[in-house]
Amino acid sequence: MPDGPKTETASAPEPDVPEVSAARELTRQRVVEAAADLLAREGRDAVTTRAVAAAAGVQAPAIYRLFGDKDGLLEAVAEHGYVTFLAAKHAADRHAQDPVEDLRAGWDLAVEFGLANPELYALMYGEPRRGTTSAAFHAGMRILLGRIRRLAAGGWLRVDEKLAAALVHASARGTVLTWLSLPEGQRDPALLTAMRESMVAAVTHEKPAVQDAGPAGAARALRALLPEQTALSDAEQHLLSEWLDRLASDG
Repeated sequence: MPDGPKTETASAPEPDVPEVSAARELTRQRVVEAAADLLAREGRDAVTTRAVAAAAGVQAPAIYRLFGDKDGLLEAVAEHGYVTFLAAKHAADRHAQDPVEDLRAGWDLAVEFGLANPELYALMYGEPRRGTTSAAFHAGMRILLGRIRRLAAGGWLRVDEKLAAALVHASARGTVLTWLSLPEGQRDPALLTAMRESMVAAVTHEKPAVQDAGPAGAARALRALLPEQTALSDAEQHLLSEWLDRLASDG
């Protein structure tokens, strides 16, 4: 006797999308933390997909589904590093009355993070653009730019704000990577102090420039103190910005 019409067996309902996303994010975080731990304990060569999968308690194909490939995983570990560094910045972000000392403290914090996390730091900063699309990276740069803005507002800034931020970032990054490249017996703490003070000398005046006759420091201070919303029209603000930029770069 022929079978009757077949009816489809109802499959079990899939979990709600938010639950799937939450579970996926937890797995992703566990894999990133496992990779970061392997990196810290055994170095970059130990961070293989097989080793990370075993440490995180997942199957190796899950890593490819979550990150695309090993480079995607390393990018996520670098982003994890920027998040960790950002938390340290927030914890230490207590503005000193002296903005130059505040600059020194921020630089010291960046260097100390690198020396305490050598493998992670080398992953974060050893390649030109690794992790620089991270929201945490940009948040950290905003903290640095805030320090630079306080210097400018007080008349301490010797150079343009963007150049100052680049000098601070480059000097800390270069110092840490140079230190890590040296044999332990050749690591002289005087290098750290000398590099920090060279950065301070390149970025700031010995005394607030607004006390001097020159217009450059006054222009930088005025630009830093101007509110984003003023009575000026867009065209007037654009013209004023051009004038201040030219005065600030004078000499």
